[in-house]
Amino acid sequence: MGRKQTIDRNAVLDAAEKVVSERGIGALTIDAVAKASGISKGGVQYAFGTKDDLIGAMIDRWEAEFDAETAALRNGDETAQSMVQAHAEATRHFDEASVDRAAVMLAAMMQDKNRLARTRAWYEARLNAIDTSTEEGRRLRLAFLATEGSYLLRSFGFMPMDEAEWQQVFEDILKLAGKG
Repeated sequence: MGRKQTIDRNAVLDAAEKVVSERGIGALTIDAVAKASGISKGGVQYAFGTKDDLIGAMIDRWEAEFDAETAALRNGDETAQSMVQAHAEATRHFDEASVDRAAVMLAAMMQDKNRLARTRAWYEARLNAIDTSTEEGRRLRLAFLATEGSYLLRSFGFMPMDEAEWQQVFEDILKLAGKG
């Protein structure tokens, strides 16, 4: 009797990210991920179900990574200012893989109303943590929105920025958020 094989979900998610990074979101198929991860198509389907479920798992992992990074940057500080500063710092250090992730996230949100609702709730929770009845709160809200706007503009290629300009934008955002 053979040993039951297990599938490393993180390795499959890594392979899916690689497919998107190297060939674009249009190339993300169960078959492509199976080939990239060295398992059968049925193995990918067993681990994730559908392509939409695979994309959802990719997004869940990215969100968890981002939330862990911002939590580490906050170092136990639960203020709105700390939240916005950590959000900006984490976003500031995104790499080229973030562009691919943004494409996957947008595609997933457009196809899945539940995913869109979860994303809206994520943003709502962050914005609700900011007291916009104060001048500081309004600056923090603006810094948060500037962070997200800059990320989306750069990620989707709407506004190309070289690294120096990107860093300068985030210096300004962090000043607006009261850092430095």
